[in-house]
Formats: sequence, C-alpha cells, structure tokens
Amino acid sequence: MRDLLAVFLSVFVAELGDKTQLATLLFASEHKLSPLQVFIAAASALVLSSALAAIAGCTISRYLEGIPLRLIAGIGFIAIGLWTIAQSWRGA
Repeated sequence: MRDLLAVFLSVFVAELGDKTQLATLLFASEHKLSPLQVFIAAASALVLSSALAAIAGCTISRYLEGIPLRLIAGIGFIAIGLWTIAQSWRGA
C-alpha cells in the first residue's frame, strides 16, 4: 500500500500545473463540452498514457536489467528541468 501511495503522490504532484492540466482547464472553459465530458476525456487519456508507460517500463526493464532505470529517469528529469530553466532565461 505504501508503494502505491508513493506512485500516486509522485504522479499527482508531477501533474499539478503541467501542460496537460492547463489544456484540460482550457477545454472546460470553452463550454463546448460539459465539465463531465472534459473530465472523462482527459482522465481516459491519462489512464491510457499511464498504461503505456507502465507497459514500456516493464518491457524496458527486462532488456536493461543491468542499467539502473531510476538513475536514467532522474537524469532525464534533471535534464528537462535544466532545459526549462534555460528556456525561461532566454525568454521563450
């Protein structure tokens, strides 16, 4: 249960304020669809993308057993963070 909570909290915090959440907010504000329809579509997309990520992670770990995937993921997050900071300084 503790591991599930860690996954939930990690994904929840990562999703707060990201582009996906902002896109969902914009779709809901257009009034073309009801908030429930926007929620169902956005939630379905997140479920599908999470399922694909889980399948990919399981598959990749079988072939890259000797490589610490957490280290690779951590380096990836740091790289994305540095790129975001660089873009902010450039005014992009």
